[in-house]
Amino acid sequence: MFRRLFDTVSSALPSQCVVCHAWPAQPVCHGCVTRFAQPQPRCQTCALPVPAGISRCGACLKSPPPLDTCLSAVAYAYPWSELIARYKFGSVPGWSATLAGLLRSMPWVEPALEAADLVLPVPLSRQRLQQRGYNQAWELARQLAPGKASPDLLLRIRDTPPQSALPRAERLRNVKAAFAVDPLRQTEMRGKRVVLMDDVMTSGASLFAAAQALRDAGAAHITGLVLARTE
Repeated sequence: MFRRLFDTVSSALPSQCVVCHAWPAQPVCHGCVTRFAQPQPRCQTCALPVPAGISRCGACLKSPPPLDTCLSAVAYAYPWSELIARYKFGSVPGWSATLAGLLRSMPWVEPALEAADLVLPVPLSRQRLQQRGYNQAWELARQLAPGKASPDLLLRIRDTPPQSALPRAERLRNVKAAFAVDPLRQTEMRGKRVVLMDDVMTSGASLFAAAQALRDAGAAHITGLVLARTE
């Protein structure tokens, strides 16, 4: 309760843009969003950059992922890589509102949220949740769609080593069968349109594994939504 109150109060106070240091500003000012968050063509199902006029990359055409759509606000590069790392590991959940605003400003995000029945975060392991104190994907989900977001419908049923230390092939094996829909709430998933929220997409292993669990539980349409995509 104290943390929620602190976040509410601190988000209402003037602050300094962490990129250009303008004062007063939001954690990231409008000028920096305009400068560093220009939309670019991305693959429809994995959000990798593609040439203009191309809807899907070769890898997704060859082996379609379990996502119907994948949307990313920005590339995982300066200044967003540093900002997201601070958001995840620097105990600043109060940045969630600003980062959710960044997501909403991107094309197709607002329509995806409006069409969704559910907005679900990719869950953290219990150990990492205890270490960080919050799940950044959940903080974003509840900012984006408080009436549709649920923190415990999608579960992580198996703890796994951190993905960042593994090559792509091992990442895929690492998170296989790591997620499941709560077996007592399976009916809530059937036929639903779902937005699956995460902060960063690298290989796509975690997002795809979580999406497959939703698909197995009967989800009709799944949109992956991430703050940043590595390239």
